[in-house]
Amino acid sequence: MTVLQKKSDNPIAHLSPEDIEAIGFELDAIRQGVMDSRGESDAAYIRKVIDVQRKLELGSRAVLLFSKFPPAWVLGTVGLSVAKILENMEIGHNILHGQWDWMRDPKIHSTTWEWDMASPAEQWKHSHNELHHTYTNVIGKDNDLGYGIMRVDEDQRWVPLYLLQPVWNFVNACFFEYGIAAYDLELGKNLATKERRANPAFRAAGKQVLKKIRKQMTKDYVVHPLMSGPSFLPTLAANFTANVVRNLWSHSVIMCGHFPEGVETFEKKSIDGETRGEWYLRQMLGSANISGSKAMHVMTGNLSHQVEHHLFPDLPSNRYAEIAPKIEDLFRRYGLRYHSASLPRQVGSAWHKVIRLSLPNGWLAQTNRSNAPAQVVKLYKMTTGGAKVRRALQAA
Repeated sequence: MTVLQKKSDNPIAHLSPEDIEAIGFELDAIRQGVMDSRGESDAAYIRKVIDVQRKLELGSRAVLLFSKFPPAWVLGTVGLSVAKILENMEIGHNILHGQWDWMRDPKIHSTTWEWDMASPAEQWKHSHNELHHTYTNVIGKDNDLGYGIMRVDEDQRWVPLYLLQPVWNFVNACFFEYGIAAYDLELGKNLATKERRANPAFRAAGKQVLKKIRKQMTKDYVVHPLMSGPSFLPTLAANFTANVVRNLWSHSVIMCGHFPEGVETFEKKSIDGETRGEWYLRQMLGSANISGSKAMHVMTGNLSHQVEHHLFPDLPSNRYAEIAPKIEDLFRRYGLRYHSASLPRQVGSAWHKVIRLSLPNGWLAQTNRSNAPAQVVKLYKMTTGGAKVRRALQAA
C-alpha cells in the first residue's frame, strides 16, 4: 500500500483499495487512447522542433562570430541559450525517454540520440528513466529527490551541514549539467571506499563522463571561439553564459515539478507489494505542474505537465496538454489535489522548502520579529552543540 511519510493530514486516507485500482484503470485507458492515436502529426511536431532548434543554434553561432559588437553578442547569446534549452528539454529529455521510438526513425531514437549535456545519454537513462521514474519521491530510493545532497523531508534527521543547503542548491543550479553527471555516476557513494573507487564499472563510467565533458567543452570553449577570430573572448563568454542560462532554467523546471510545498514524499515500505494503481497514485501526489502559455510548455520540454509526465513518461510530450484536463478531472473526482501554479509561484515555493528544510524542524515557522534574536541564539547552540544538545533544544 502507498505509504506517505509521517503526515498529520493524510491526503489519501479517504481512498479505499478499490478506489485506487479504479484510478489505475482510468489512467491505463487514457494512456492507451494516446498510444493508439499517435501518428503523422506527432512525428511532424518533433521533426519541426528539431529543425527549428538546429537552425536557431546555427544562426546564433553565426551571429556570435561578430560578438565583439555588443548587439551581436546579446542576440547570439539569447538565441544560443534558447537553442540549448530546446535541445535539452523538449528534444533530448523526451527522445531519451523513448517517447518517439515508435516512429522507427534511427535519427530520433532513444538508442542513438546523444544530447548537449555533460552526462552521457546511456548513463542518464539508467539513473533517470529506470531509477527515478520507478521510485518517484521515495526517500532513500529516489536520488533525484534532492539529488542526494539536500534534506527533502522533515523526517530526515537535521544536522548543521544542512544550513548550507540553499548555497549548494544555487551552485548546483548554475552548473546543473555537471551535477547531473556526478549524480548519474553516484559519485559520493563510489568515491567513499577504495574498493568502490577501483570498481571497473565505475572507472569505465567515469571515463565516459570525462570524454563527454571534454567533447562539450572543446565545442563551446575552443572550436567556436577560435572560429570567431577577433571575437574569441566575447564568443567564449557567450557560450558560457548560454550554458549557465540553460542550467538555471532546467534546474528551475525540475525543482518546480518535484519540490514545491505540498508535493508528497513516501517511505521505503511504500513500494512493498505496490500495485499498478498505487504506483500511479504515488506519481499523482509526488508531482506538480506549472501553468502558462504554449511557448512556456515547449521551453520546459512539457515538463510543466510534470504530473502527466510522471504518469506516462513514454507518451509524446506534445500530447500532455491534451490529456491534462482529463487528469485534473480524475483528481477532482477522487478528492485529490492537482498541484498546479505559475512558474514564479512554484519556483518561490520550491526555494521556500529548500530554505525551510535547511533549518531545524519548525524553526522558520516559530521565528518572528520579536523572538528573532532568541531564535538565532537557539540555532547557534543547535549548530555548535552535539546531537544531545540539538535534540533537547528541538524538543523544547
